[in-house]
Amino acid sequence: MPQDAKVIWMTGLSGAGKSTLAQALKYELGSRGITAVILDGDELRRGINSNLGFSESDRMENIRRAACMADLLRRQGIWCIAALITPMEAMRHLARQIIGSAYFHLVYIKAPLEVCIARDPKNLYKKALKGEIPDFTGISAPFEEPENADLHLNTSVMQIDKCVDALMKSLF
Repeated sequence: MPQDAKVIWMTGLSGAGKSTLAQALKYELGSRGITAVILDGDELRRGINSNLGFSESDRMENIRRAACMADLLRRQGIWCIAALITPMEAMRHLARQIIGSAYFHLVYIKAPLEVCIARDPKNLYKKALKGEIPDFTGISAPFEEPENADLHLNTSVMQIDKCVDALMKSLF
């Protein structure tokens, strides 16, 4: 199914299910002959963005770099699934501006904070609640719910396969 490559930008709290859903979506796209890559926020912060902290300006630069990489991949015909918290509306607007509205598909991966805390495999929320991690999104740093997401998926009530089905319907 030839079609221009897109960037699926997944936003949501840590533990909402962005990375899990990104992996499942990549698999589904691959089964349809579509090459896709995942830009995961944690992976980017271990590599190309390892010099950035969590100040507002560093977070904006993190998103700018990720959006530029996603757009570069998209222009090469590779679908990109960006799984980044992207907590502020201004950051999501910047990513959309860099990539272009025609190719940018914003997906809000929603789960209540208590669900994200319960899912927390890295104990980040536990550390943040103790004050050991400053500026942690959802605890000591804000998360603005998206105003103009193309799709909302509540992973606390939807199974991953149903989320992938909804995503595929919204993309094609």
